[in-house]
Amino acid sequence: MDLGEPVTSAPLAARLNIPSGPLFFPVTAYGQDGAVDLDAYRTHVRRGVDAGAAAVFACCGTGEFHALAPEEFQACVRAAVEETAGRVPVVAGAGYGTALAVRYARLAEEAGADGLLAMPPYLVQAPQEGLLRHYRDLAAATPLPLIVYQRDNAVFTPGTVVELARTEGIIGFKDGLGDLDLMQRIVSAVRSEVPGEFLYFNGLPTAELTGLAYRGIGITLYSSAVFCFAPEIALAFHKALNTGDDATAERLLDGFYRPFVELRAQGRGYAVSLVKAGVRLRGLDVGEVRPPLREPTEDHVKQLAQLIERGYALL
Repeated sequence: MDLGEPVTSAPLAARLNIPSGPLFFPVTAYGQDGAVDLDAYRTHVRRGVDAGAAAVFACCGTGEFHALAPEEFQACVRAAVEETAGRVPVVAGAGYGTALAVRYARLAEEAGADGLLAMPPYLVQAPQEGLLRHYRDLAAATPLPLIVYQRDNAVFTPGTVVELARTEGIIGFKDGLGDLDLMQRIVSAVRSEVPGEFLYFNGLPTAELTGLAYRGIGITLYSSAVFCFAPEIALAFHKALNTGDDATAERLLDGFYRPFVELRAQGRGYAVSLVKAGVRLRGLDVGEVRPPLREPTEDHVKQLAQLIERGYALL
């Protein structure tokens, strides 16, 4: 089987839209010397796919895209493609300014990725027409399907998202802002003006916390960082959300996800470093985060361990 050759010939959008399991955003593993540990990373990816992930989003936010050199990025994407062996799609991060985003996109294409998650351009507060040109140029630079990530300095009007949805190669929109009023207007505008299917993703940190609210406006796809370290909890919530078992969803929200989010809020960057600590607690040494992120405090790690135990008891 060639790298990236899917088990199914269905396009990426169709494969992602099947609610077979959470979307897995693996952490990037580092060794004691600080270098990328590809063996540990492969183990992490393989375990996630074996546990029931519907897709692997490699080297994205949870995977510390910002901290990876281009050659490290490509090595991790290639490793993810090899470990999934076509069982599920691999979507790779791409970001920074247009020229660098294009470079990362082409590195991901060479590594066998099935698609791209396009993160905000670096630093600048761009007008809508500039953002539109950035993502259109990125989509035109590679045959890989593109998902646009709304967050931080990349916030879109409904009209701009309509134009993105009309752009060849752009198949979806991931929301990391959390403005449900805006998202409802975006969904309505695209539905009214663009024929065909366009994918939407809840991309907030610990997206399960807002899963019921996003489901209310028709968005059921979401990124799951919890799946990295507690796949059984993430799978139970995913099943509950997609089968209408709100009693189970609310039990997990009240007993695990809300306390986890409150713990995550205790430190900057904990959306990544706390997840990585969770992976280590479950027995896989993926190393620490790279600067400028920092590790959670010892007390917060202890609280996380207790919370994981409580979450599993809820199952």
